[in-house]
Amino acid sequence: MEYRVTPAASLRGHIRLPGDKSISHRYAMIAAVAEGTTRIQNYSSGADCHSTLGCVRALGIPVTVEGTTVMVEGKGLDGLSAPTAALDAGNSGSTIRMLSGMLAAQPFETVIGGDESLSRRPMERIMKPLREMGAELSARDGKYPPITIKGAKLRAIQYEPPMASAQVKTCVLFAGLHTEGVTSVVERVQTRDHTEVALQAFGAEIEKNGPVLSIHGRPQLKAQNLYVPGDLSSASFFLVAANLVPHSTIIIEGVGLSPSRTKLLDWLLGTGAEIRLMDVAQTAGETIGTLKVTGRQVRGGVIEGAMTAALIDEIPVLAVLGAMSRDGITVKDAAELRVKETDRIATVAENFGRMGIKIQTAADGFHVPGGQRFRGATVDSFGDHRIGMAFAVAGLAADGETRVENAQAASVSFPEFYATLEQLRDPA
Repeated sequence: MEYRVTPAASLRGHIRLPGDKSISHRYAMIAAVAEGTTRIQNYSSGADCHSTLGCVRALGIPVTVEGTTVMVEGKGLDGLSAPTAALDAGNSGSTIRMLSGMLAAQPFETVIGGDESLSRRPMERIMKPLREMGAELSARDGKYPPITIKGAKLRAIQYEPPMASAQVKTCVLFAGLHTEGVTSVVERVQTRDHTEVALQAFGAEIEKNGPVLSIHGRPQLKAQNLYVPGDLSSASFFLVAANLVPHSTIIIEGVGLSPSRTKLLDWLLGTGAEIRLMDVAQTAGETIGTLKVTGRQVRGGVIEGAMTAALIDEIPVLAVLGAMSRDGITVKDAAELRVKETDRIATVAENFGRMGIKIQTAADGFHVPGGQRFRGATVDSFGDHRIGMAFAVAGLAADGETRVENAQAASVSFPEFYATLEQLRDPA
């Protein structure tokens, strides 16, 4: 699929976004091992989250989908059953990494893999702690999917991941659900906290003591009625778009505003962006609210250290913003970008080159000088949803038509993205 973008005079309107991917994954997985039927409203429409539902079904858990409402008939901690074939996580690193924690505790062997892109993504980061807990795991070349998991009676451990990763934390905590003791994860750099918030909503006992996060094993999890806030990562494309296109005002309703995710807003506000928070409320421990962004040229800035870990998914579109900012953008400590759906440092640089934008890359980041203008060109998603969407946004501020090849990659997280973008064009 090719998506053609023409320059926009301004962007205006109210939008609502699909349910947060991170929260949707976690709700579905925990609901599968809770007791009773959990109702999840505004479940993500992205293909990744529906890969999670497919895996849950294959593990013997009834799942019903009606629009964006999902019903999961949980069978308790010991209710999963052996799948009849390999589990298919599709393009979803979240699915394979997080669900493996539950699979490691099952009294059966499971194979879980995915598409060509997922099959190139390393999995040692979850295999190591699960082996320490007693499971047997093997993978292609020792680290790539598919992963074969021979479940076992797991033992509780305290684990400190070598790098900040919400997926690794979740994998270990999900495995810890099934132990008889207390399983802990040491987080020197805090990652998004959706897992611990969701586990508490279902009835798990979670403790936090400084950097140490602990879960008490064998809780009695109870089904819940839940609402998934709009995806703040998806909102990033519109927050950037408003600041690229002059005279733009966009209101984004019902967005998740977890304190562990709002570093995006902190960073944008620090560059001089004008963002107003309204109608803030709580749902199942998650903060939700409305964002109003009024466009202006921003200063740009540096993303490094803990901020890099917090913004890792948003960096491609922030790079686009940086090119047209006053001072540019510098990204450091981002080697993780090299092993996402694509090598995102390389794919950002390739598309920037096509659009006439200067960029200096490094092994773990890049620098984009400010004050640049995008040239209309043919760019490519390279099969990566965030790259495709970031450069569709860039096309709004280009000097001519931009063509995004393989634009269908957006369906992984945001099938409605292009339609939502078009509805914001000011007809005046």
